Amino acid sequence: MTAMLTRRLPDCRPLLADPDDLTLVFQPIVDLARARVAGYEALARFPGTAGPDVWFAAAEDSGVAAELHALAVRKALDAVPALPADTFLTVNVGPHLLGSAPVQAALATRPDLRGVVVELTEHVPVPDLGALRVQVAALRARGAVVALDDTGSGWSGLRQLAALRPQLVKLDRSLVSGADADPVRLALAETVGAFTARIDALLVAEGIETRGELAAFARLGVPLAQGWLLGRPAPGFAPLDPDVAALVRSSTARARSAHTVAGLVRPVRQVDAGDPLPGVPPVALVAPDGAPLALRLSDPRTGSVHTAPVSLCAAPGDAVVATLQRALTRPPAHRFDPVVCTGPDGAVLGLLRVEDLASAAAVR
Repeated sequence: MTAMLTRRLPDCRPLLADPDDLTLVFQPIVDLARARVAGYEALARFPGTAGPDVWFAAAEDSGVAAELHALAVRKALDAVPALPADTFLTVNVGPHLLGSAPVQAALATRPDLRGVVVELTEHVPVPDLGALRVQVAALRARGAVVALDDTGSGWSGLRQLAALRPQLVKLDRSLVSGADADPVRLALAETVGAFTARIDALLVAEGIETRGELAAFARLGVPLAQGWLLGRPAPGFAPLDPDVAALVRSSTARARSAHTVAGLVRPVRQVDAGDPLPGVPPVALVAPDGAPLALRLSDPRTGSVHTAPVSLCAAPGDAVVATLQRALTRPPAHRFDPVVCTGPDGAVLGLLRVEDLASAAAVR
């Protein structure tokens, strides 16, 4: 059976004799907060219809995996001078091949690796993590950033994550695809994201193909994303399509508003402190400049109306959870009083009910 499978794989040894048969395309990695391309991943392409995974599997089977990886690395490093300003280039390397002579020779063609991200894939187990740590340290000393691919796809990836402390962590596509409709996948992605933040790394959501997936990972606060929705692999370093940039901006804007109190503000009648008070609360008593001085509220149990101090103010951009926590740590007598929402000038915009804050926090 093994011999039959081997015969179906392409023979990549002639490819090494003619390096021009291996070409590269570049897929953008997008900064979601700024709606711009942060970097590009260099992807190998080969003659015929077989995909890159088939060719690299054939190289592994033929004993020339290191040579084929080295060829791809060398071609990717040759493209670094053409990178747009303030972007990086991701170069894929199998971690079990990183220390091989061909790959090391390819990496040596560019001593200064600033702007280069060496992305370690997880397809083959690494027998010696200690040696890999030494190799990774040497790359960092030359200015490279280290990324870990396929994180969350298996135990070995989590071991590498703990051992290597990469600066970029690419979330496995199995946790990205359909995550907007699968709370379990989204929870796993959030867990990986929390861990990467703890080790001061950036998370990349790889394989974003739908607007729902983009919205879901924007809500999680994932900083970087990659996928066909955002940009397909292309021969050159293409900028972000304007329509895609607009989609990213709208998705991140909705995500920010979903996490802030802006959408929970309820209008409130405002009365100058010296004017007669209206009979129906709530009412905000304000200074001439609109700043809050006190609130007229009714007791929910007795209906009696009373004047309460302004015990807490919040801005529209404040986080829901943090505002709720601040509200619930007020003195017991005012713990459930409305929170006053004020604008940049300190004037009253409206009120935030503690019940609304709690309901919004529950779905985060």
